[in-house]
Amino acid sequence: MPAPCDTQPALLHRGLGTTFYGIQHAASTPETPIHQYRGIKYASIPARFRQSHLLTTLPPKTEASHYGPICPQPQKKSFEEELFALGRDDVPHQVPEQNEFECLNLNITCPAGLTSQSRVPVMLWVHGGGDKGYGSSWIYDGGSIVRKSMLIEKPVIVVTFNFRIGLFGFAASSLIRDDNKAAGDIGVGNYGLHDQRTAMEWIHRFIREFGGDPGNVTIFGESSGAADILFHLLSKSNDLRPIFHRAIIQSAIIDHTIPDVGSAGWHISRVMASLDVSTVEELRAVSSEKLVKNSCGSTLRAVDDGHFFLPDWRTHLLPEEPAPSSSRHHSTSGLQPPHADRRSSRSPSRTRPHSTKTSIHQPLIIGDAGSASLAWSLPASLWTSQAVVRRLNAICQSITKASLLLSCYDICISTPDDEIVDRVLDLIGDTRVAWPTECVASRSRRAGHGVWRYVFDQEAPAGVGHKADLAYLFDNVPHPFASSPPSGSPAALDFCDSFDLDDDADEHDLKFDSDGDDEWMDPPVDEWAYTRVRDTMQERWIAFANGEEPWRSDKVYVFGPEGEVGERSRQIFEGRRRWAVWKDALEPLGMQLVQKVGVELSRGPPIKSGQKY
Repeated sequence: MPAPCDTQPALLHRGLGTTFYGIQHAASTPETPIHQYRGIKYASIPARFRQSHLLTTLPPKTEASHYGPICPQPQKKSFEEELFALGRDDVPHQVPEQNEFECLNLNITCPAGLTSQSRVPVMLWVHGGGDKGYGSSWIYDGGSIVRKSMLIEKPVIVVTFNFRIGLFGFAASSLIRDDNKAAGDIGVGNYGLHDQRTAMEWIHRFIREFGGDPGNVTIFGESSGAADILFHLLSKSNDLRPIFHRAIIQSAIIDHTIPDVGSAGWHISRVMASLDVSTVEELRAVSSEKLVKNSCGSTLRAVDDGHFFLPDWRTHLLPEEPAPSSSRHHSTSGLQPPHADRRSSRSPSRTRPHSTKTSIHQPLIIGDAGSASLAWSLPASLWTSQAVVRRLNAICQSITKASLLLSCYDICISTPDDEIVDRVLDLIGDTRVAWPTECVASRSRRAGHGVWRYVFDQEAPAGVGHKADLAYLFDNVPHPFASSPPSGSPAALDFCDSFDLDDDADEHDLKFDSDGDDEWMDPPVDEWAYTRVRDTMQERWIAFANGEEPWRSDKVYVFGPEGEVGERSRQIFEGRRRWAVWKDALEPLGMQLVQKVGVELSRGPPIKSGQKY
């Protein structure tokens, strides 16, 4: 990302009692001037494993031209290198400070010239990465999205932020719970989720003077960040007092087997034993660097502590049940304008009685990427056919169930080793991302609110790894473009948005004349395809943030392959994903067992004497 211009904008914020000094964003042009305010502290952390507190005042002058510290995390291969398979020479140089107690800060990218009367929609990005990553990474810089919004005359403000992750954000045990209760903190664990909620509260209270609309906030995220968004949708606080108004869930790693406090406590016991400490006070005294090194190799996530989630929230993650014939029909029509009087955007100060029915109240875009399972390529590469068969038999504890699963994914003892990895990745992707995503989408449709489903199958640009959708959405990843595609390839055709196939047709029946040249069957990404998918994805996300229908809710939107974009029928979607396999093989197992299969396979086999399992 180029260095910002020298011009330094200043913004007087009366609500916070400060003047922010930001930067003129590098993506600015005379026609689309963009400002950015970095490293704004939104909350304080009173102590390790305690809830963050919203900051409501700042010093009279606030330097906002540099990114703030991030949550402590492992420092090995950079997150950017892992995320996009890039080398050190291919990524911008960014070595952020790590500080456990100063890491709650956010970055605002906005069109220049806004006032408190502008009321521009706000898009809040929740980064993924599990126990690694940070919102202020150059990958998630909002300049390209803001610039696109200005060009299409639907301006938005993009906010990225840092929150606590790993042990700092999700450590939970009965010892910590009791210690927090004595200090007046309700619940235990989920500190990272509470940080995210606090950032939303900051936006609700203070974004107006940046030109944003606190009554029109869209949260969007990917992978574990998308899962966090789903957790917020199913939280008690969102049910009682929603402070965001729609959501975009991108390839969420949806975990149905979230532990309770007792089950989560074993990991903290291991950490404490490795550090030779016996009390929470002693654990708090351990340095953050030492705590990161002694995290015992497990990625901590949310915990069901009896306070954060709605009762029976897990039911929303299960496969859809057939609707009773007498049930009322709920419309899934489009979104109303941002300032309309609707439940999803009513003032957060208005609360309603607690709901006993678990449901999602906000409209959402939800989808998955065909390459999502590549995140687990390394552990998957260690499996052999015999090991997979043995492991699935052990997990299912039923030869019949295991055999059906193995058959549907074309896995057997004699499967060649050079083929087993792809089939294991198919199974991991379906069990951890694709099928759970479809279950959430189906359940949400029945709740009666707008749900827009998409699939992202566009190839990654050259040099980009398994997070291709992020490369297109944020448009910050460096990549060389290939030459133009052959004239007979699908990429050379104009797949207009209105194009669709008959419900009786199969998209794989499409034929293209390649004049005998099959090289286009596996083409590199050319500039035409990249630009088309990038522009379409940004425009659809921006339209949704502006309160519009991104596409028809009875259709599925496709991004790729080979630059294809547009609405497609449900039957086309079923052909793009292993929908029939989900029905035949996954549903009979049940969500809990399916997720156990996915988690076990994604960890890889135990290694013995340096050999494959």
